[in-house]
Amino acid sequence: MRYLVIGTAGHVDHGKTALIKALTGIDTDRLREEKERGISIELGFAYLDLPDGRRAGIIDVPGHEKFVKNMLAGIGGIDLVLLVIAADEGVMPQTREHFDILQLLGIERGIVVLNKIDLVDADWLDLVEDDVYEFLSGTVLEGAPVVKVSAVTGAGTAELLAEIAARTAEIPDRQGRGAVRLPIDRVFSVVGFGTVVTGTLASGILKTGDAVEIMPKKLPARVRSLQTHKQKVPQAGSGQRVAVNLAGLDAHAVDRGDVLTAVGAFRPTRRLDARLYLLEGARKDLKNRARIRLHLGAAEIMSRVLLLDRDELAPGEECYVQLLLEAESIADRGDRFVIRSYSPMRTIGGGWVIDPTPPRHKRFQAETLKRLTTMEKGTPGEVVELVLRAAVEPLTAGDLVTGTGLDAATVTAACAELAAAGVLRQLRGGEYLVHADNYTKWKASIQKSLADYHRRYPLREGFPKEELRSRVFPGFSTGKFHDLLQVLSVEGWLTLNPQSLALTEFSTADPPEKMQRRLEKLERIYREAHMQPPTVAQALEQAGLGEAEGQECLHCLLRRGTLVRVDEEFCFQAATVEEARRRIREFLVERGELSIGEVRDLLKSSRKYALPLLEYFDRIRFTKRVGDMRVLAKK
Repeated sequence: MRYLVIGTAGHVDHGKTALIKALTGIDTDRLREEKERGISIELGFAYLDLPDGRRAGIIDVPGHEKFVKNMLAGIGGIDLVLLVIAADEGVMPQTREHFDILQLLGIERGIVVLNKIDLVDADWLDLVEDDVYEFLSGTVLEGAPVVKVSAVTGAGTAELLAEIAARTAEIPDRQGRGAVRLPIDRVFSVVGFGTVVTGTLASGILKTGDAVEIMPKKLPARVRSLQTHKQKVPQAGSGQRVAVNLAGLDAHAVDRGDVLTAVGAFRPTRRLDARLYLLEGARKDLKNRARIRLHLGAAEIMSRVLLLDRDELAPGEECYVQLLLEAESIADRGDRFVIRSYSPMRTIGGGWVIDPTPPRHKRFQAETLKRLTTMEKGTPGEVVELVLRAAVEPLTAGDLVTGTGLDAATVTAACAELAAAGVLRQLRGGEYLVHADNYTKWKASIQKSLADYHRRYPLREGFPKEELRSRVFPGFSTGKFHDLLQVLSVEGWLTLNPQSLALTEFSTADPPEKMQRRLEKLERIYREAHMQPPTVAQALEQAGLGEAEGQECLHCLLRRGTLVRVDEEFCFQAATVEEARRRIREFLVERGELSIGEVRDLLKSSRKYALPLLEYFDRIRFTKRVGDMRVLAKK
């Protein structure tokens, strides 16, 4: 089933709300102030049953210039617009501004409704109709049908319904495409149910029970129930007006302009790469870093425009820009937006998002402009390759969907083509995707880093994994870095140790001759000291080693198992520790327990050495302290 959304547009008091009531029987003015003033202030909602059985949602937008931002909050997701023009007044200022907005948002299907024909004579109506055709000339609605109606008498409403049915029959189905995304245009609370948000589902299929989040605030929630046109439904599809009852969320935490999304499907951003068009009717050039009001989805966000290839944008021109948002938002590739001047508030331009999560750009960079051209006009394969090449870590297919703005099926097909061409490499059974050039670059960087590390620290078993990741690959998550290392180790040149990595050709067993002599000297000092070794500091001094070099040698002997460190101050030769262990075991097997004094005599040592050695045996659970005595620990 195709889901349709129809929106109104037009000057204040041209009869949009009355027209909807005449078509549907529903009065969309729900606020007391709207009733008293006779104008729409907030968005209004209704539904229309078409002759062929389809049901279309209708969004009634305010016409007054003070409420254009409210109009923008609801107009973005519509399939067909009814441009309402009062026959007694003709084209008016808000008619023009609303029409500019329709063109900027790419809304190309429409019907012009000449309303209030009961107030004018035939000659006047002909003049207004000619004026309307001239107004539409050269625009997206040139050639659109013009239907003459009186919302008061009902004249022409049957013809209008027939025209709506005909125009909407061509609308393609967009249900189910992409991840769930619902720009929120209304938030309220219902007694007994809780928080309810409404909007037009921009993409995806939303189901009862789904886990969702409110972006960019990252508020988790669950879909308790769904309604479309006051009827409870188990799911809603792309393009459908929907009210979502959310569990686990306070209504006060959500604002118009927030977006309900599938969990993890979108990333908040404060930058958007875009192509911007400045309306010919804009009264002055747009200067670099001008402050504007960005209308994206249902949100209004104060932003600045960074012109990437010029200092000023003249009316009627377009260029690549980076929008610098003063608050976080989310967007998708291809999203349309409108900009209004900061003060006074007038619609001055709009465009579409090219990259929803771009890096920061410098101006007048040929490479940046080339990248944006590819993102905007390139084939899916070119766009996917561009995102892969720019990635600082391996990406998932989901990352590519988010980064490119393409749907999952298109990304999958593009990746298959790139893999066949050798442009893309797959890690972990295809879970992670890497541009082949990046793979080669990352591999070379690891090889160089390890070679440099081995030259600097020839006695260490390898470069600590986490240290290498944080220093050389800070953009990698720990998990993805370890996955890359696993793939590289299969090639044979990389050895993975539990906590470090090394070049396979490297071995601490064959250090440079100079280091080997120092190791042998330090080992001899401990061997000759036997049960009465010097402190670590004394041993390094006796070996003629500086602190840094001495610690390297000491840790090498400890890793090899040549020495055993019993506490911060003392090390023993491993053979000496084993000899002490054997003597103590024999003593305890025969007598059952022994004191520190007996250990001292047994080892022909002193309490200074016997005590740390006994405490070491306690820690490794060879012995156990009972009062002042030691016994064999039970296994």
